[in-house]
Amino acid sequence: MTRTFYGVRRLILLSLALMALSCSSTEKPKAKEPSAGSEEAAQVDPLPSWNDTATKARIIEFVEAVTDPQSPSFVEPWSRVAAFDNDGTLWVEQPMYAEMAFAIDRVRDLSKVHPEWKTQEPFRAVLEGDLDALAATGPRAVIEVVLASHTGMSTTLFDTIATEWIRDAIHPELERPYTDLTYRPQIELLRYLESKGFTNFIVSGGTVEFLRVYSLESYGIPPQRVVGSSVETRYEVQGGKPSLLRLPEVDFIDDKEGKPVGIHKHIARSPILAFGNSDGDFEMLQWTTFGSGGARLGLLLHHDDAEREYAYEGAAPTIADPEPIIARARRQGWTVVSMRRDWETIYADS
Repeated sequence: MTRTFYGVRRLILLSLALMALSCSSTEKPKAKEPSAGSEEAAQVDPLPSWNDTATKARIIEFVEAVTDPQSPSFVEPWSRVAAFDNDGTLWVEQPMYAEMAFAIDRVRDLSKVHPEWKTQEPFRAVLEGDLDALAATGPRAVIEVVLASHTGMSTTLFDTIATEWIRDAIHPELERPYTDLTYRPQIELLRYLESKGFTNFIVSGGTVEFLRVYSLESYGIPPQRVVGSSVETRYEVQGGKPSLLRLPEVDFIDDKEGKPVGIHKHIARSPILAFGNSDGDFEMLQWTTFGSGGARLGLLLHHDDAEREYAYEGAAPTIADPEPIIARARRQGWTVVSMRRDWETIYADS
């Protein structure tokens, strides 16, 4: 089933991211922050859920180099852009992508007003739980499922439906809320980068509207810093009220070669750091690390921990090249992050 759902997502994507505290005179004074360069600051570990490996040292070395004004690799704050894939990079993606689970649940709900779906492919396969058959029907059929579940409503209504689903959805195998399955080491990395003047973006093959409903709460990344795939949207006035209607047509696919395009359109700067986990992230990593001038860091997460999470992807070939993505990453000079070796803890809520 793991391979089936991974294939389903790939079919979709091939066809088609400071509260101010007022202190009164009666409040206790805040603890003094350690000053830069002090002995106390030197002892603070910015990535405590990462094991003390060469990988962790490489990340910290890069970040310190590009943020030190005395370093030849110094990068001005406005150019410190970091791009992170979502599924499989910031949270769990197996045995199926959360958004695919959402689409399936939506089709089941909508089947109450679409009795014809019981005998109509690809909806019959979804309703009967025959996901192997769904994958076998090909890209057009899978797209039909996604469009049926994501469109035909206002953007406001979709946000409400998606928000309620992500709030209540339980992972089918780990039996925990999806929102508990973000990766703690990655959350620490996001905060560390922010503390060093980076602006973090999510660049995902998933639909931007679905991801935006939980990006702030789950990752601390506001909706306007999410780049993703999208459907066509039309402005309408309904009952005297302006509305944006989600149409059953593909607008943009933010995967593979689409990721650099999405970055260019929405961010207008090439990242100096990119983090992914699959062949769908190859072009984003390539675009980042082959950018003009200056230090660059490409990171690829290797899911090699079957005991604590899942073990896969190292043997998964790319679409255009039979070489495994992990081998390609090493050949490109990117840093491969081993979940088993480099992460002391995996989930944020553990």
